[in-house]
Amino acid sequence: MKRLYYLLSSAAIAVGFASCSLDDDGANFHYAPLEIVNAQVPDTFEYGQIYNINVDLLRPDDCTLADRFDVRQSTTDSTNVRTVSHIGIVLDKDSCEELAEEITDSFQFEVIYTKPYIFRFYTGDNANGDPEFIEFEIPVK
Repeated sequence: MKRLYYLLSSAAIAVGFASCSLDDDGANFHYAPLEIVNAQVPDTFEYGQIYNINVDLLRPDDCTLADRFDVRQSTTDSTNVRTVSHIGIVLDKDSCEELAEEITDSFQFEVIYTKPYIFRFYTGDNANGDPEFIEFEIPVK
């Protein structure tokens, strides 16, 4: 009797797995940079401290969601240049309501060098397709 129970249980589980469809409809979203309209940075940094950097973003429509920051250190020279962009998730929907809504997000930044930092916040591309930035130079005490 116990053997029959295990056999029927195994058959039911096998049928359950076989009936599940694993068809993937593909991604229903993609990533896109959001326009940064302003940033609140301190006038000076203190070496060894951690700061919250508040950034105002433009959410163009209700299909676009704020996801995360991308902060990159310059690798072309020895300066403390940080290029900051915000990555958004854009839902692939048939219709999206235009919002042009300003939202605020923040990231933490730790000061680990004594030289001044230059922050370049990505604001979008100009008419020629070249990236444009808001720049701040912050000295370190």
